[in-house]
Amino acid sequence: MSKKRGISKASDVMYRRYYKGKPAERIAQANAAMAALVLGDKIRLLREKAGLTQAQLAKKVGTQPSQISRIEDADYEGHSVDTLRRIATALHATLRIEFEPDDSGEVRLQPA
Repeated sequence: MSKKRGISKASDVMYRRYYKGKPAERIAQANAAMAALVLGDKIRLLREKAGLTQAQLAKKVGTQPSQISRIEDADYEGHSVDTLRRIATALHATLRIEFEPDDSGEVRLQPA
């Protein structure tokens, strides 16, 4: 009789395959990419929920549609707090920036 293997979450599999035992720098880059993806997705979802196009949101914020497009892109690294605050105001949302200490002292990928 063969032993059944449990089903793993995709994030756990990705962690084991690409990050477990790897240099801390690689894990830090992955965490930053995941955070950017989450931020851009949240803005896009709030914008769509409000029924706004990128051009309409840009007009409310006082910027160009291309800037909104870049902010919604996971690869964008130029987020300014002022711009994010204006976007939050335009979308009737609250901007919250948090720092959460990692008590273990390790840099690690957070499974979803």
